[in-house]
Amino acid sequence: MRKLYQICLFLLFLISWMSIVHAKPQVVATTSDLGSLVSEIGKDKVSVTTISKPTEDPHFVDAKPGFIVKLNRADMLINGGLMLEAAWLPPLVLGARNVKIQPGNPGYMNAAAGIDVLEVPSVANRAMGDIHPLGNPHFMLDPANAKIVAAHISGRLCQIDKKNCEYYRNNAATFSKKLNQKLSEWQKILEPFQGTKIVTYHKTFPYFAKRFHFNVVGTLEPKPGIPPSPAHLNTLIPMMQKEDVKLILIENFRERKIPEFAASRTNAKVVIVPIMVEGEKGTDNYIALFDYIINEIASALKT
Repeated sequence: MRKLYQICLFLLFLISWMSIVHAKPQVVATTSDLGSLVSEIGKDKVSVTTISKPTEDPHFVDAKPGFIVKLNRADMLINGGLMLEAAWLPPLVLGARNVKIQPGNPGYMNAAAGIDVLEVPSVANRAMGDIHPLGNPHFMLDPANAKIVAAHISGRLCQIDKKNCEYYRNNAATFSKKLNQKLSEWQKILEPFQGTKIVTYHKTFPYFAKRFHFNVVGTLEPKPGIPPSPAHLNTLIPMMQKEDVKLILIENFRERKIPEFAASRTNAKVVIVPIMVEGEKGTDNYIALFDYIINEIASALKT
């Protein structure tokens, strides 16, 4: 009987040890676009959890206690950086008490590392609105930046899961090659519309506009994070008429009434797009997201 008991204990220990040894790295991403890249590179070797919903403003996320549990169990945290998640992520990381995902450790990844950041202010204060002192954080809306982030992800996965390093590197290279092919395709689709003047709701699209040669001449917000006001619209709409603005580009989590009002007073069309993977049906990965965005814009400008 004693021998049987010892065998059972050994088997339980062995099962527990094997589950630890063979457990997939647990990766938490702050946004679905970053989570999508981790899934592209890690595939079946990693488990990915996303904190923010793809249909909500990533600046403002409800920091639910359940997120602390996920972060406590994480082997890696990937965030956009540039203070995109500054309003909600730090308390979650602090509450998780997980040394692995603290800055400076292999399990912490700032996706903005190596990105050519746009709109870095020389000065920043609250009078300027909800401005980001480190620069515009919406760099994932330039597909070329996704290649930089993908390479960074594969490097970090190699650090926390050395035995599958070659697998991660190969997947990152495959993703980068596919993205290069799609980028050429997207540029060709939008080439006839280069130089088109557009207005956006928030300063979400400067990276996208630079990559595809659109000219952002204004925003519906008078200042970042400040809701549109009658006084601002009274200035913006005449400018849009004068400049012959063709497009009002807004994220799908924005209200529609004010963009539609501005469009009704100008020659512009409102185009509503997701900015995160899974933000709309058919955008279940990063490349599908850009297929959707590019086609929506091209369709609106063709008519």
